[in-house]
Amino acid sequence: MAGTVGGGILWADRRWGMLAQLLSGPFTRLEYLLGIMLTSMMFGLGGAVVMLGVAYALLGSIPTGLWALLVIFGSITLGSIFFGALMLLLAAVLKSNTAYNSVQILLIFVVNFASTVFYPLTGGLPLALRALFEANPLTYVSDAVRGAYAGTLTMTDVYQMTVLVAETGLVLFLAVRAYMRSDLSYE
Repeated sequence: MAGTVGGGILWADRRWGMLAQLLSGPFTRLEYLLGIMLTSMMFGLGGAVVMLGVAYALLGSIPTGLWALLVIFGSITLGSIFFGALMLLLAAVLKSNTAYNSVQILLIFVVNFASTVFYPLTGGLPLALRALFEANPLTYVSDAVRGAYAGTLTMTDVYQMTVLVAETGLVLFLAVRAYMRSDLSYE
């Protein structure tokens, strides 16, 4: 467990106790899940606004077209929903905090470095790494944001956004299903 909090109560016990209180309120598990997803989305969009502000301060410009801003905020919204749902899916499947934290850290590391956030996808990459790049939703989010910001959106970006919508829908479906079936013990 994560350790003790005042009075010898374990953090995990307090967390599950708080969850039990929340779930005994006048809303359903699905409403609670949607609240978590909305919060994840708002953090993603808030970060995008901050980064646009930093870009404006450093570069003196932001994308001026409505279409570019819609693509930026739309792709970040989809990415936030995807990764929020993925973390909920992990939380529903993994029963231990230690296992969840370990898998989450590994997953974040792989997702960040096997995407086009730091370097481009080229034909010179090994086939396995190229496949990982192409399956990675963060690749699609970063390519769409980069293309919208630079004004270089192409039909490839439309294809990538379609794949991102499909991946997000699949992971969201799996997360909702796993979360609704998960058994929470309050012992």
